[in-house]
Amino acid sequence: MKAQTLGRIVLGGFMVTAGVLHLTTQRQEFQAQVPDWFPVDEDLTVVGSGVVEIGLGAAFVALPRHRRTVGALLAAFFVAIFPGNIAQYVEGTDAFGLDTDRARLVRLFFQPLLVLLALWGGGLLDRRRSQVHEAQEREEVETGE
Repeated sequence: MKAQTLGRIVLGGFMVTAGVLHLTTQRQEFQAQVPDWFPVDEDLTVVGSGVVEIGLGAAFVALPRHRRTVGALLAAFFVAIFPGNIAQYVEGTDAFGLDTDRARLVRLFFQPLLVLLALWGGGLLDRRRSQVHEAQEREEVETGE
């Protein structure tokens, strides 16, 4: 199994698990992370984001032919929820053991890694390299090299 496929499956499984936790045992912890300024009810936000996480995670695992689309959507989701992570740091909100400013700050640096993992797992980071490689092969065929 390619590392990229394994990464896609692991991230998809992680997302499904996180989504289920949004709807069950960790619901209050997730509610604590919804910023006060967010205009939607905390519980509705947690339930909605949990459903989205389950859907995206399951699609990332079960629909490999659509991995680029799902990877892009997953990356966009990680970007969309990032302001909430920033708010948790700025407001000093404790949740999931993130009970110090340092822990909350360190967490912020993992969000870009999740974006990159979603793009990589979806095959979006390799696409440009593949296009360059294909162009080089065409050129070699045309020039007889």
